[in-house]
Amino acid sequence: MPSLLHNILLNTATQTPGATALVHKKTDYSYAWMAEQVVQQSAALVGWGLGKQQRVAIYLPKQFETASMLLATSMAGGIFVPVNPALKAAQISYILNDCKVSILVTSQSRLNSLASILEQCHALCTVIVVDESIEQPLSTGCKVISWPSFLSHAKQPASVRIIDSDIAAILYTSGSTGKPKGVVLSHLNMVTGAKSVAEYLDNCASDRLLAALPFSFDYGLSQLTTALVSGACCVLMEYLLPRDVIRAMASQRITGLAAVPPLWIQLAQLDWPESINDHLRYFTNSGGKMPRATLSALRERVPNAKPFLMYGLTEAFRSTYLPPEQIDLRPDSIGKAIPNAEVMVVHPDGSACQPGEPGELVHRGALVAQGYWNDPEKTSERFKPCPGQLNGLPLTEIAVWSGDTVSMDEDGYLYFVGRRDEMIKTSGYRVSPTEVEEIIYASGLAREAVVLGIPHPVLGQAIVVAAAALDEESLNCTEILNYCRREMPTFMVPAHIEEFAALPRSPNGKIDRNSLIQQLSTLFENNPT
Repeated sequence: MPSLLHNILLNTATQTPGATALVHKKTDYSYAWMAEQVVQQSAALVGWGLGKQQRVAIYLPKQFETASMLLATSMAGGIFVPVNPALKAAQISYILNDCKVSILVTSQSRLNSLASILEQCHALCTVIVVDESIEQPLSTGCKVISWPSFLSHAKQPASVRIIDSDIAAILYTSGSTGKPKGVVLSHLNMVTGAKSVAEYLDNCASDRLLAALPFSFDYGLSQLTTALVSGACCVLMEYLLPRDVIRAMASQRITGLAAVPPLWIQLAQLDWPESINDHLRYFTNSGGKMPRATLSALRERVPNAKPFLMYGLTEAFRSTYLPPEQIDLRPDSIGKAIPNAEVMVVHPDGSACQPGEPGELVHRGALVAQGYWNDPEKTSERFKPCPGQLNGLPLTEIAVWSGDTVSMDEDGYLYFVGRRDEMIKTSGYRVSPTEVEEIIYASGLAREAVVLGIPHPVLGQAIVVAAAALDEESLNCTEILNYCRREMPTFMVPAHIEEFAALPRSPNGKIDRNSLIQQLSTLFENNPT
């Protein structure tokens, strides 16, 4: 089995050259043709002067060149940096400068939108435009070249010595505070992750996976790498409305769909063609807990599809999954460790927690990333010595300490309690936002709900709910509060419910808690009651 990222494509292209690797809009691309293009593009990158481990940013929506240039950069010995198409110029400038990108791959319209920031990107020397463009240097001296001109530099195949510990990618995450962090991933990280996920999802060559999430998100990129390692087909799409996803599932006969809770909540409220149940084999959730009501609605719409509830973090790709046969037995569990990973629950000193005792989730194994780019301080906070190592080992194994509080039952199944930095401390109690959110969802009175701890002069923090109403109705805050009073202890009852037409989202589709906290931070300054 290949150990380098680009070789998972070449390996499948050798075995099943005529099989469809990618679908974009109405065009199918075979494995053989895609491999040929990746080889040519990697040669062009080397011919244009890309050095080993130099960074190449891809700022495009999901299209053929987006996928092919990720793999071509890998084959050329470079490091690819997928940039979320939803980001704005200032955010992109930060990423390009932080990891000193030397080549940017984009479109003419997106290049035009970056005009105000390119002068600040001093390491950038080349912009490759995949559509029609006028070749001219920018005011910075950076060269803009067209796609045909770029490909003309493919004089001979790339022959760069690459091993699995070399860096393949840097994925930027929004983080809970401050600027985005660049998570550094090796070939070993990415290939091991693809193999692991494909193993427990039982992916095979007949699968058709819908890539609806951005490739800058590890969960979104996983749809491509998992498909390639399985010889499956990956269908690329950019959706405007949730209904677009349902239409694509039906028309493309999708067998596997991955989404985050905010998207699942929207999809669960729509009508699904009955035909989807004939071919959708599974659906997966990560990036937060899926509400029980949402899961129940999805299972009613596609009873033949197996739900996989997963927990992951970009720093270790994916950590746990709950087998579908366990969902009714353990509906609140995030499962056990994925193949080729070990997950522990520990005290701050690294000692193991007892069953039922909350502690920090620590992940060890080949999926643990190489740290945060250009940030040794944050790296040392999250990437620390693995608990329970043998005393005689001369080198220290590094694990990723997630910052998430979980517990483990007697059978080894894990349960998410909350993020360490999101736990609410109110009136001397520690309250998990997830637990309050689950109760609000169970009420059936809100479409979406996020629970936050907002500074309060008396309570320390007050429990505040940001919620969106069902359909076109107004949110009935009184009814929600009455339900909470019946279902939870007094100290957990929200102090305030704020209605939103739609909750703000991050570029990866997750609910943006930081934005909500900023909007609600002064709620109790003048009125503490």
